[in-house]
Amino acid sequence: MSHYEIKNLSFSYAASPDRKTLDHVSLKIERGQYITVCGRSGSGKTTLLKHLKSVLTPHGTTTGEILFEGTPLKDVDMRTQTLSIGYVMQNPDSQIVTDKVWHELAFGLESLGLEQQIIRTRVAEMASYFGIQGWFHKNVADLSGGQKQLLNLASIMAMQPSVLILDEPTSQLDPIAAADFLNTVKKINRELRTTIIITEHRLEDIFYASDKVLVMEHGGVLAYDEPRKIGAFLKEQNNEMFAAMPTPVQIYYGVNEQGTCPLTVREGAEWLDEMFAEKAPVHTRIEEDEKLAGAYGDKAKDIAAAMSKGEPIKDPAIAIKEAWFRYERDGADILKDLSLQVPRESIYAIVGGNGTGKSTTLKTICNICRPYRGKVIVDGKPVAKHNQQELFRGTLAMLPQDPQSLFAKMTVREELEEVLGFKDPDKAEKIAQVAETCEITYLLDSHPYDISGGEQQRAALAKILLTNPKILLMDEPTKGIDDFFKIKFAQIIKRLQSQGVTIVMVSHDVEFCAKYADYVSMFFDGSIVSTNTPNRFFSQNSFYTTAANRMSRHVFENAINNEDVITLCLKNQ
Repeated sequence: MSHYEIKNLSFSYAASPDRKTLDHVSLKIERGQYITVCGRSGSGKTTLLKHLKSVLTPHGTTTGEILFEGTPLKDVDMRTQTLSIGYVMQNPDSQIVTDKVWHELAFGLESLGLEQQIIRTRVAEMASYFGIQGWFHKNVADLSGGQKQLLNLASIMAMQPSVLILDEPTSQLDPIAAADFLNTVKKINRELRTTIIITEHRLEDIFYASDKVLVMEHGGVLAYDEPRKIGAFLKEQNNEMFAAMPTPVQIYYGVNEQGTCPLTVREGAEWLDEMFAEKAPVHTRIEEDEKLAGAYGDKAKDIAAAMSKGEPIKDPAIAIKEAWFRYERDGADILKDLSLQVPRESIYAIVGGNGTGKSTTLKTICNICRPYRGKVIVDGKPVAKHNQQELFRGTLAMLPQDPQSLFAKMTVREELEEVLGFKDPDKAEKIAQVAETCEITYLLDSHPYDISGGEQQRAALAKILLTNPKILLMDEPTKGIDDFFKIKFAQIIKRLQSQGVTIVMVSHDVEFCAKYADYVSMFFDGSIVSTNTPNRFFSQNSFYTTAANRMSRHVFENAINNEDVITLCLKNQ
């Protein structure tokens, strides 16, 4: 008997009755399988997952049927669904309801009215299994993003569900925390035979572990098969979803397709070993593309070296000098003697773990968080001396980590109109232009909360771009965005850069930073510890680096993205 059987499922949101978010979806999920659901933002992934638990089903028109263990899901009582079907959301804070870690672990069990002894036993087991003992008595507010998401998972697993559904669970986690979390999910599937259904834009860590991969397109099923067959199908069909495939798959098909297609970094490295078994490669280095250095041309490496040593550079767009900041008078310092410089007209990326102070740095540049010691200079003037209206109209703009914090209107169009003001004579033209740029024209009459996470991010970006900033700050800008719009997004920020805009982004997306940033800095314990150009930065790291670099570093010296590896492989053929 299938765990889930979906029969001809279609769905339209109440606000958009003529647009099918799900279009005749039919598939079976067997007990104990690991199913990865992928597709472009807005393809219906999250909507499909929410239909697999009745209490989360969105408001709208549904046709078709979902069977859970042979019974129509609508006939399965809420208590059974609560116990049997676990659901982990994108945002860890959206799911936490208590103030203490131990209470969060017990909350679901208490709500179901289980006996005290059973609750104590299950809480102890989950705390031990997930390694939570060290922060068992902590306040939830003191946890990092990775710890909160792990707590959500442990709280759900305490109810011993037979199905675990996860919707972009690592979108707000740093690469190391994300890998740890996904390894835990894989362990649950292998050891407990819990059925896993997961959507994730980072396919590197889950694609190989999947029993089947579901590829969605325009609300329907494009393909549903084993991982290697999915990669071959997408390449054969020349489908744009191939751009979302893991790095080893893309490199394999970009070179010569000899041997078995690798799915993991390890398999990819072994595949390269076979390729160069008889003849060592002659070409082992990629020459850095100096064109990525914004207005500074071939001085990029010198500027990066100066910034890393704390030496001054000429006329930076942003400069922070020896800044210290804490949120509470008696609390711990979040920023500790922080100094950084951002060259004008550059794309400057900051990477690092959760809770190290990266987002606080952006708030400091915006004058939201004010250091008790040190200086913050924006566009040649201390930020405190900028008039607030002047600062956020034409000088500085910030895309926050949570795009919903920018939304207060009933439609996306009204959100954009709010920025321009109702008296702007070119309002309609400007809105049409930015909507086309961010690919949200079809969303203009939708409610901002009825669209997918990736679509919300694009709508928030459109709203920010209408302020025409000289300096654009972005906190996790690629969170929830599919690989296809990332390419479009990169084109947008490159065009802004060519128009004189300086861009600073805090990101866990090391692949994106490696490909498009001019400078990359590592943030640790409240300050910048290193700065360099992408090739030099990522080729020196073991964990904060790209899959392409980990796969090829034993063969090539500084290849950091798919194109680098493919180029060097072809040069050596």
